[in-house]
Amino acid sequence: MADKPKNFEDFAVYQHARKLTNLIYKVTRQRGLAKDYALAHQIRRAVISIVSNIAEGFERSGNPELIQFLYIAKGSSGEVRAQLTVAFDQHYIDKKTYDALTDQSRRISAMLSNLITHLKTSGYRGSKYASAQPKISKPLNS
Repeated sequence: MADKPKNFEDFAVYQHARKLTNLIYKVTRQRGLAKDYALAHQIRRAVISIVSNIAEGFERSGNPELIQFLYIAKGSSGEVRAQLTVAFDQHYIDKKTYDALTDQSRRISAMLSNLITHLKTSGYRGSKYASAQPKISKPLNS
């Protein structure tokens, strides 16, 4: 993360989470899982929570808040995996789909962990904490 992202959409983890969200929506529209409204709704809410918390944390303009929301997103990634297990156990999704979506969720969780570690060690606290005082330069003739 050499360049500071200007938008939450610039984070690779956000882009991966967005792809997972689209895949989860596709899977939850299919036969058996679509009929299990409670599980389909819950897994959608969990996957939406990942992208939403990355976005909300970033928009708060401070690393402490961003880190807090990234931890919530990481928790939601675990929730998605748990719900995928239920969907697999109930024979709503096949092993190949289960493995692919679970692996993607694990990758997102690892990316979130890496980003959290980076933010904790970077020393940058976010634009919210930057000095609000304008810099006054010396007059040219002094």
